[in-house]
Amino acid sequence: MAFIRPTAEETIKHPAYPSVIWALEPHQKGVVEAAHGRGGPVKISWEIHGDGPTKLVLIMGLAGVKTSWQRQTKYFGHDHGAEYSVLILDNRGMGDSDKPLARYTTSAMAADVVDVLDHVGWTADREVHVVGISLGGMIAQEVACAIPQRLRSLTLVATTPQFESGPAKSWGDALWARIGFVVPKSEEQGIADTSRQLFTDEWLAAPDDAATLPSPKTTPRCGPAPGTPDGEYLPFDTNFQRFQAQELYKKRQKGWFTRQGFLCQLIAAAGHRKTAAQLRSMADRVGRERIMIMHGTADNMITVANGEKLIKYVEPGVGLIVEGMGHAPLMDRPEWFNSVLEERFMAWAKLG
Repeated sequence: MAFIRPTAEETIKHPAYPSVIWALEPHQKGVVEAAHGRGGPVKISWEIHGDGPTKLVLIMGLAGVKTSWQRQTKYFGHDHGAEYSVLILDNRGMGDSDKPLARYTTSAMAADVVDVLDHVGWTADREVHVVGISLGGMIAQEVACAIPQRLRSLTLVATTPQFESGPAKSWGDALWARIGFVVPKSEEQGIADTSRQLFTDEWLAAPDDAATLPSPKTTPRCGPAPGTPDGEYLPFDTNFQRFQAQELYKKRQKGWFTRQGFLCQLIAAAGHRKTAAQLRSMADRVGRERIMIMHGTADNMITVANGEKLIKYVEPGVGLIVEGMGHAPLMDRPEWFNSVLEERFMAWAKLG
């Protein structure tokens, strides 16, 4: 479906732009000095939304920031904050966390997550549900290898045990495609290129869904939208424009996004390697009945063959190959994605 993409200037002038990042007030927040004794300290920024007994940690992917989870943060940590506590963090290299120039690895980034969990006191056995997407899913694999007994569940979305681009492209071709995200080009072209990797054209062209927006009147601990007369949050014209606005905000927020941080994270993704034996051992210790793996057939960023291999290696209790799903269901089908997670959290709660 062809559609006219707005310019960056048009989107920044849109009345919804000032509130593209929702004012969801965390119940707790802070900065952990992680990585002591392993090249640190590295400051990791974190927030907890909600104060319920079911504890979730959401681990974002390449170039993502805490607010990339805001649809899940709102649902679990605010709409259902009496039931859930949701920990989100900026991985090293992005957002409000440090961006040291170093060789990043998924195991080191996982150790950062564990340092945050230790800091907030989420240390009991079978206490935390870990959800990771893309690079965050690779980090989540390493978290599960490091502290398997502390996981109540593990959900891996659109990720891989080792990147394979499929028969059409070599890993080198795929790596260069990702490096292309930071090769100098117009801001608008870079965001448009990324959007096509993450989403279908049909979804990008569709109207932004006002039903998913928070409201300071009905969403607990939600501040008013700046610039609107009644404080209500406004929709953009299309899904693409909302994604474009989020990217523009991220790239224009001082220090949030740097080429150095992006490339360091990219190197971590490129170097991720988990063998079948390593993943089987992890699954044995976590418990296969506690693991869900989800991948879409329309994923243009990490092809579905990667998810199929991960399912083959892990043999999870739930393995979903979802027809037509792209790389970021947390954004393009959040109501479905949240409902699948919630259903599984309820099932896993029965395992103790």
